[in-house]
Amino acid sequence: MTIGQTNTDGSTPSTSAQRKPEEPPNGVEVSIVQDVTEAIKPLLKQPEQSSYPASSISLVQRHIDEPRELRVAVIGAGISGILAGILLPAKVPNIKLTIFEKNADVGGTWFENKYPGVRCDVPAHVYQTSFDPNVNWTEQFAQGPEIRSYWQGLARKYDVYQHLKPSHRVDELRWDEARSVWNVKVNNLNTGETSIQEFDFVLTAIGRFNAWRLPDYPGINDFKGLLRHASNWNPEFDPTDKRVAVIGNGASGIQLVSNIQKRVKQLDHYARNKTWVAASFAGDETSITPIPISPELRESFKDPNEYVKYRKELEAKYWRGFAGWLKGSELNDKAREEFIEIVKKRIVKKPELINSIIPDFSPHCRRLTPGPGYFEAITEDNVDYIQTPIKRFTETGIETTDGKHREVDAILCATGANVDMVPPFSIWAHGKDLSQLWRQDGEYGFPYTYWGVATPGFPNLGFVYGPHGNGRGGTVPHGVEVQVAFYAQLLRKVGREGIRTVQPSRRAADDFLQYSDAFFATTVLSENCSSWYNSGRPGSRIHGLWPGSAAQQTIVYRHPRWEDWDYEYLSDTGNRFAWYFGVGSTKKEEDPESDMTPYIRDPATIDLRDVHESWWDLP
Repeated sequence: MTIGQTNTDGSTPSTSAQRKPEEPPNGVEVSIVQDVTEAIKPLLKQPEQSSYPASSISLVQRHIDEPRELRVAVIGAGISGILAGILLPAKVPNIKLTIFEKNADVGGTWFENKYPGVRCDVPAHVYQTSFDPNVNWTEQFAQGPEIRSYWQGLARKYDVYQHLKPSHRVDELRWDEARSVWNVKVNNLNTGETSIQEFDFVLTAIGRFNAWRLPDYPGINDFKGLLRHASNWNPEFDPTDKRVAVIGNGASGIQLVSNIQKRVKQLDHYARNKTWVAASFAGDETSITPIPISPELRESFKDPNEYVKYRKELEAKYWRGFAGWLKGSELNDKAREEFIEIVKKRIVKKPELINSIIPDFSPHCRRLTPGPGYFEAITEDNVDYIQTPIKRFTETGIETTDGKHREVDAILCATGANVDMVPPFSIWAHGKDLSQLWRQDGEYGFPYTYWGVATPGFPNLGFVYGPHGNGRGGTVPHGVEVQVAFYAQLLRKVGREGIRTVQPSRRAADDFLQYSDAFFATTVLSENCSSWYNSGRPGSRIHGLWPGSAAQQTIVYRHPRWEDWDYEYLSDTGNRFAWYFGVGSTKKEEDPESDMTPYIRDPATIDLRDVHESWWDLP
């Protein structure tokens, strides 16, 4: 039939009539379905069998951005504890933090030490945090009360006190292997009550010289006069016109002698060990009298740019001088010459003392101690500089091994503290007590650690600014901040990835020890001198300092080697990703109000070095 053809009755033939019966529409034969619902039922059924591999685990019903709650205990609220209390809550999501402090308030050494002349031996503008400096320091070398006020002020500003348990002394840590938690035995010093509290992770921040102790001389309990340790000063004691003995010539002993010499009637200074006394650290000379910061300089600090410039110039000097540690270095030889000249100039009244003062070891083998007024004080007529060993205490004074007895009204001991860095309480795990392992006669005989931050065999335990706490140079606050930031990374990893326990491997700890020994052998620190670097044992292993510069240490802590650690996971399956990955998505993306593109910002504010590296800046 052609186009325009009609039937005999005049109508147009239908399309179907135009096709041959055997030709389907469009060349495809289509069956007509009467009941669609019935027809699709087979398609809705799950297939009885699938060729996709079956898994032996089920998905954990959680999102990857929902870290588990971590109960973390910090022991100690000195500078390390305060910085942990500020930084960890900001850096570790879902942390439940508790800080135990045996004293009535925060501050650590600056809370405890109140002896005459106590002050910082580096400039105050260096001894502060990187993120919240004080532009109103009154003295270049701040005295103890002003330093204490600064750090307590930070604790108030950042609400550290909400985490603090003051007057709570930790007496023991015991690891519960079955439940993977630390049981912390705590003594409330106000009530006398003892409790056991449970934590997932413990960080010790007890300081290096926290457990002060009196010397163990025969007859010490027989002395009838005033007997005090410098760290346990009696503020009511007035040394004026009294006969006083000062034992020790470390930092506190030097400060004590310099500050009370003019007030006492007679001063017997017992200095068993020789030490290098410097004029300054990094060229900033100290003084026995206050060095006020001028009003003009403080006024300039109102301009933030001016203050940053001032602070950077001041602090930069403290990052230099690494070569001063190295044996035979020009810098160390120069330091020896300079320090000897200082001695000669300042003991002109008693030149015979020079051989009793100048050490036979190199500068930096022990910590240098700036001693303004010290040499001048020990050459005065009312001072006896005594190096003869003490034999015993008597009711009225001190007898030395040469048989000489010296009567005194007061004995002030600047004899240091627990320089072996052994914890002052037991730490039990897997049947072993860490405080015994680290003792001189223990299995290790020294603080055996990985990077100074943890030790094999003691899971979920860290040490803030303990063994190997700081390298050559830098500042104490910066060093603590960097280490706390390291622990923040570790705790985020534990909370985010469903890690039950974490500890460094023994092989990694052994490698660190091997490197440390090799490094320190190249330095004057390994010479035959006694210091807190080596537990007070001349020639023994160095554990008080980082094996390298503070700059190198900062890089190491910034980039943790997670492959050096051993892990156990929360998932019963043993699968490291089961708990971590969860259901395969984030909680954030389910919130229609959330910002899923925080990486999109003003291009002028973007530093390419930080693109997609900030841990909190995620979709």
